[in-house]
Amino acid sequence: MARPADQSAAACLVAALLALPAAAGAQTLRPYAIVGDAIPEPLTTTRGDVARGRALVVERTSTCILCHSGPFPEQKSQGDLAPSLAGSGSRWSEAQLRLRLVDASSLNAATIMPSYYRLDGLQRVGPSWRGKPILSAEQIEDIVAYLASLRE
Repeated sequence: MARPADQSAAACLVAALLALPAAAGAQTLRPYAIVGDAIPEPLTTTRGDVARGRALVVERTSTCILCHSGPFPEQKSQGDLAPSLAGSGSRWSEAQLRLRLVDASSLNAATIMPSYYRLDGLQRVGPSWRGKPILSAEQIEDIVAYLASLRE
């Protein structure tokens, strides 16, 4: 049975995700391969942009700081349900970060972290979100570039 705090956190996460604008219209996801605990190849041919990635994380576009804290002094409200994003680039490779963003449930079926770049096997998806990933491939790569830059 879920604890009240877990239920409350999950409800907040669902509400935040429902408030997000769709990152992309109905689309086909770019193919990727999971190797172990990672997606080794980028989802795009262009390298992610660190500044755009930071903006996505901090501006709650991807809901990262709803659950995570990190080196974001301008953000007074940061989450404490998940690990701090500080030092992410020292803890995980870009390939490991990519899988955690694309589909964290492939690593932990009980996670409350959304699958940001997945369409199949999802339950209780609102009609306006069906057939759309939460983030585009480009946004995933931008966030990966930013998180990988966080070495301390």
